[in-house]
Amino acid sequence: MTYIIAFLEGMITFISPCLLPMLPIYVSYFAGGGERSTGKTLTCALGFVLGFTAVFTALGALAGTIGSFLREYRTAVDAVLGLIVIFFGLHFLGVFKFTLFRGSRRRVNTENMGFFSAVLFGVVFSVGWTPCVGAFLGSALALASQQAHVAEGMLMLLAYSLGLGIPFVISAVLIEYLKSAFNWIKKHYKVINAVCGGLLVVIGVLMATGLFGRMLALLG
Repeated sequence: MTYIIAFLEGMITFISPCLLPMLPIYVSYFAGGGERSTGKTLTCALGFVLGFTAVFTALGALAGTIGSFLREYRTAVDAVLGLIVIFFGLHFLGVFKFTLFRGSRRRVNTENMGFFSAVLFGVVFSVGWTPCVGAFLGSALALASQQAHVAEGMLMLLAYSLGLGIPFVISAVLIEYLKSAFNWIKKHYKVINAVCGGLLVVIGVLMATGLFGRMLALLG
């Protein structure tokens, strides 16, 4: 169940206001600024996803390791993590507004981009845009730390990365056919943000009160 939640958080991150509008720019990067080639776009998109997946999975391993050391303080840790997730949710709901979550706007030299340079670009993305995707990434990391195990923490962030990466690759290749869908999403950002923020607040409350762990235990 937790992996499904992490996967869905990755998908919601993809349609967030700070990421989805930038997709056409990323696709132009993958094409090297020239005429689009489906094969090259797909290759670079896969490399890009591999780059940020490697970084996010490493963060998951770190979160799982920290969680294992703090296992005896589980109640206090869950309360703190729950409050952090609630904070992220309130940010999405518009209660708090911080420029920190807008991400980096620096341009990247992507001429003649290939698979390995796209992987590097994905690594740079994961670092430079962490504040932008921080709300749901932070929630996924909180879930990873609750697993209190390195392998499970890595799998949690792998699920998150797949949720972000799969629609990214599909959209990069089919962007010309998905413009109407993207436009619909952009027109309904207020509703989407409200739903996303509400989801985070609910998850945060469940984590802080310990109910989340009990629910997962029942489902398991």
